[in-house]
Amino acid sequence: MSIGKTWRRVDGVLLLDKPTGMTSNSALQAARRLFSAAKAGHTGTLDPLASGLLPLCFGEATKFAVDLLAADKTYEAELQFGARTATGDVDGLVVERCPVNFRLADLEAALPRFRGTVRQIPPMYSALKRDGKPLYELARQGLEVDREAREVTIHELTLLDFSAGRCRLRVTCSKGTYIRSLAEDLGKALASLAHLTALRRLAAGPLAVSDAVTLEQLAALADEDRRCWLLAPDRLLQSLPPVYLDDADALRFVHGNPVRSSGLPGKCRVYGGHRLLGLGERNEQGSLRPRRIVASA
Repeated sequence: MSIGKTWRRVDGVLLLDKPTGMTSNSALQAARRLFSAAKAGHTGTLDPLASGLLPLCFGEATKFAVDLLAADKTYEAELQFGARTATGDVDGLVVERCPVNFRLADLEAALPRFRGTVRQIPPMYSALKRDGKPLYELARQGLEVDREAREVTIHELTLLDFSAGRCRLRVTCSKGTYIRSLAEDLGKALASLAHLTALRRLAAGPLAVSDAVTLEQLAALADEDRRCWLLAPDRLLQSLPPVYLDDADALRFVHGNPVRSSGLPGKCRVYGGHRLLGLGERNEQGSLRPRRIVASA
């Protein structure tokens, strides 16, 4: 924490449009300082190369960050064919080149095999760990280890443009999908090479970059106007059904006790009146149990 800085409780979700070249943690800390927020976290990192939507959580909203981690994401990606880099993106050294001999029709014909459930081998330059060490640390030492292929789902893969050995794609995918791996695998499918040159996250679950704000815009605002960009913590839970409790059941719920509730089993966002109480989970017997509880102001 900064010496002499006065930190305060701030609860809410900030939709940040992260710039290229900045780490997600640097963006988080810059936003946190602007809001003087005592507690902050993000809902999954964006590589420095990538720009776009980075939902940030302050205060009680951090309790629900994990729920957005599992959400589908939408990206616009730019690929360069004819070269492979050490990192799978433009930040790495080129390690191999080849001519680009395929045509637009070949690219269009290759895309369907990457839609739906596919298997990907995570890149070495990733935060996945092996024996407690992130893979990128091993990669920086010149080491490469075997990685197990994982199933991911690509819901949408749309070609936006193709010219001069480059293409732009719109991708909607499940948690755990590596767009760098998609780029390299697409290059192989075309008997070519490819790497990622640009990436922009357009959406995460129900949240969209069109509703986001930049750090520069925030810094130019007065404190009161800046706080208008904060969304309620339950914006992270909009995919879950709401449950409304009366005063007696609300009191039991916030003290960690189960209450009776009718409806389908599964996770719910739970309210007492209009105030979010937390995240609950209902079982088949109609018992609603607290999973995460929002602290009262």
